[in-house]
Amino acid sequence: MAQNIYDTPDFFAGYSQLPRQVLGLAGAPEWDAIRALLPDVRGARVADLGCGFGWASRWFRAGGAASVLGYDLSENMIAQARARTDDPAIEYRIADLEELTLPASAFDLVYSALTFHYIVDFSRLAEMIHRALVPGGSLVFTIEHPVYMAAAHPRWTEDEDGRPTWPVNGYADEGERRTDWFAPGVVKQHRKLATTLNTLIAGGFDLLRLDEFAPTRAQVTAMPELAVERERPMILLVAARKR
Repeated sequence: MAQNIYDTPDFFAGYSQLPRQVLGLAGAPEWDAIRALLPDVRGARVADLGCGFGWASRWFRAGGAASVLGYDLSENMIAQARARTDDPAIEYRIADLEELTLPASAFDLVYSALTFHYIVDFSRLAEMIHRALVPGGSLVFTIEHPVYMAAAHPRWTEDEDGRPTWPVNGYADEGERRTDWFAPGVVKQHRKLATTLNTLIAGGFDLLRLDEFAPTRAQVTAMPELAVERERPMILLVAARKR
């Protein structure tokens, strides 16, 4: 079973104050880049894996999706999503993605934001999603970029000009990484970029587009605290199609 750090009170209290939770999709700097990867959702049946507060689930319905099924391991997340949603075509369920099995050929789009880097058995998950999609169905997801994950521990140092430098620690050593983020001992799974992409190809997906997100200069001007995120890729965005 995956670690359920999101139901730890201290963690959830801090996480709930992030701009992307307070402001929704408008508070996620990468949202415009994600939208560029998404297919037309009008009439689509969507699964939102790691749905959190349900921001994306509600956006899909506003865009014309026929139905959205959101899954999250956290009871706190699902409670928030249900409280913020008044739409019978959106359903939220508590589930561990390490063990989840979706019905075959039931979805036109599977979407996930910043969740798959918690998954130990990504091969099983990719194969399960492949079965759950209709032929030609879409998978769009984001994860912490593997360079970001490998560079984030320990904290950066500064060069002679005061710019942050990011030592990449054991990039080739895949597996568990622990960090302190709102709570000590948050467990994530580091995989090389090639491993993630090759797993998708082996699982029956064609890769459509990749994006290595960093904030735009306009975003940094509006939110100067994002400047440090231009020093190395922060988030990997992937769009794929079921063969």
